[in-house]
Amino acid sequence: MTDAADAAERAAIVEAARVSIARGSKSFAAASRLFDPATREGAWLLYAWCRRCDDLTDGQEGGHALTGVADPAARLAEVRGKTEAALAGEAVGDPAFDALRIVAAETAMPPAWPRDLIEGFRLDAEEWRPRSEEDLHRYCYHVAGVVGCMMAVVMGVSPGDEATLDRACDLGMAFQLANIARDLDEDDRGGRCYLPAEWLAEIDAAPGEQMKPMYRPRVAMLARRLAIQAAAFEASARVGAAALPFRSRWAVLSAAGIYGAIGREVARRGAHAWDRRVTTSKAQKVGFIARAGVEAARRRGGPPRDPSLWTRPR
Repeated sequence: MTDAADAAERAAIVEAARVSIARGSKSFAAASRLFDPATREGAWLLYAWCRRCDDLTDGQEGGHALTGVADPAARLAEVRGKTEAALAGEAVGDPAFDALRIVAAETAMPPAWPRDLIEGFRLDAEEWRPRSEEDLHRYCYHVAGVVGCMMAVVMGVSPGDEATLDRACDLGMAFQLANIARDLDEDDRGGRCYLPAEWLAEIDAAPGEQMKPMYRPRVAMLARRLAIQAAAFEASARVGAAALPFRSRWAVLSAAGIYGAIGREVARRGAHAWDRRVTTSKAQKVGFIARAGVEAARRRGGPPRDPSLWTRPR
């Protein structure tokens, strides 16, 4: 293939990735616009692969309408096979997996990280449920924390910079904990529950019963616990953003503000958190982006990472 043909193929895959993020996540799409062009394309490419894997394993379209699938093992095998081909540098023929091929090669991304994300999909495919808070945090790492690590190398962080990668993982952890709190009712209707069994025992609710009206006030306390944990991880990630270039720092702080607001709103609504889906409006996103720009310009560090926070596996 000629250089011109390679460039045309890459441009087409990047465009498909741009469409994917625009459809799948308005919050991430808004934050990605703050990156420099090369980082923005890398973020789109990574997102497209993550989104496609999630949709394949969950029977979704653009991350919406969780339905479950009749052949989870086969779908997981497809995701794993195409991912391994992409990591080996092979043309897959699926734009999202070819997006991974491109971004992994351009960033020297450790192949263990995409495999760690697929482990999260495996847990869902096998209808896994967390028993303890440790289980919950490990799950959050596999489905979101490791994405923070992958995004960090897209933004230029060295794969050997463990301290910055820990903070990047913290941001993914914050996002996922907030998502779990927001989506408790939606997940329940899809046959899933990410509240640890030990937490449910604390409120005398059996798994599968927790979203019944009688339990909503008690589940709201657990959602608030998730939101508090999300806020702690978010605060840690904000400190780590100081290690990034200005535009990447601005994007990260914007995303932290937008997603952080979701967890805080769930906690504020209490038992009514699931009457309607918690979202951030366009005006709110603009406000978070503006405030993040001011914060990013200051480039202030902070204290060492809290040793009590859950830490990703090495």
